[in-house]
Amino acid sequence: MNKFIKNIIAFSLKNKAFTFVWVGILAIAGFVSFKNMPIEAFPDVTNTQIIIITQWNGRSAEEVERFVTTPIELSMSSVQKKSNIRSNTMFGLSIVTINFEDGVEDFFARNQVNVQLQTVDLPDGTEVEVQPPFGPTGEIFRYILHSPKKDSRELLTLQNWVVDRAIRSVPGIADVSVFGGQEKIFELNLDPRKLEQYKLTTAQVFEAVESSNLNVGGDVIERSGQSYVVRGIGLLQSTSDIENVIIRNDSGNPVLVRNVATVQEGSLPRVGQAGYNDMSDVVEGIVIMRKGENPLEVLEGVKAKIEELNTKILPKDVKLITVYDRKDLMDFTTSTIMHNLIEGIIFVTVIVFLFMADWRTTLIVSIVIPLSLLFAF
Repeated sequence: MNKFIKNIIAFSLKNKAFTFVWVGILAIAGFVSFKNMPIEAFPDVTNTQIIIITQWNGRSAEEVERFVTTPIELSMSSVQKKSNIRSNTMFGLSIVTINFEDGVEDFFARNQVNVQLQTVDLPDGTEVEVQPPFGPTGEIFRYILHSPKKDSRELLTLQNWVVDRAIRSVPGIADVSVFGGQEKIFELNLDPRKLEQYKLTTAQVFEAVESSNLNVGGDVIERSGQSYVVRGIGLLQSTSDIENVIIRNDSGNPVLVRNVATVQEGSLPRVGQAGYNDMSDVVEGIVIMRKGENPLEVLEGVKAKIEELNTKILPKDVKLITVYDRKDLMDFTTSTIMHNLIEGIIFVTVIVFLFMADWRTTLIVSIVIPLSLLFAF
């Protein structure tokens, strides 16, 4: 081994130009690799994990456990290379988590889970969703919607129909979670005396409104060499649209919803509320990155999309305000590492010079440290 090292030293001394060129090439290649290397403040070292979320609204935890969670667990028991299956059941919600062994790729695991999920016989009304691939450290960005004029109900509507869809289009985004706000609904307050007067039932009113809330296709009318598509527009978009829905026709006299009920805008029962600084009721969005993506590239795409939303898409009185940015933490950790590295090089150089009392030896040692790091990259 000593002979091998001596031969390398002898070769380097005899071919100085060649040695300097290759050292320069390796140093440049190392610097380029360092600049292009993904940097993560919280590296995700967890195994592949697939989460199945099933909603069965209005059902107790016992019913969900018996008819949803248990069948899914039994079906997933035949999945290959899994390490364990865990579940959590609550009112109207089932969460089944399948953890896999080391080295199992997400595509392989997800394909098996999707195939087995097709064999599960679930009750009517259940909504099954396989979560996108993200880890416990996938949260990279938070924002709130702020407007001096609009309330949290209008802001949540903008979040669900505009902001959410725009941010999900950014490459590398797994999900966008929302907290706070009031979800808009239309409320029908029926008058029992008027229902008695018109001899109607609650079910008839419900069926009339439900059947009126849709668009229907028609036919094609040809005239003067052109074709005109005929279709019926019936989607309900306002309280007046609902009030004018016909429940029944009595001898040419239509009975409308407004004859037996009052219609108003309302909100679903709130299960939580988000606040920020002195604002007690805000809509907050949490951006979650896909597992294995480059955080810097994903954050650049998210910020560009938010800038586009603020300047071109959202109303002028609505702005997205950044609450948390993972890049701030990444910049801080990177600067801390560089600071410690420079301090280490200085301390080593000073100590070597004090003990060796030779500037050439000290220069060689001080150069070797950064070169070794660059060669490693």
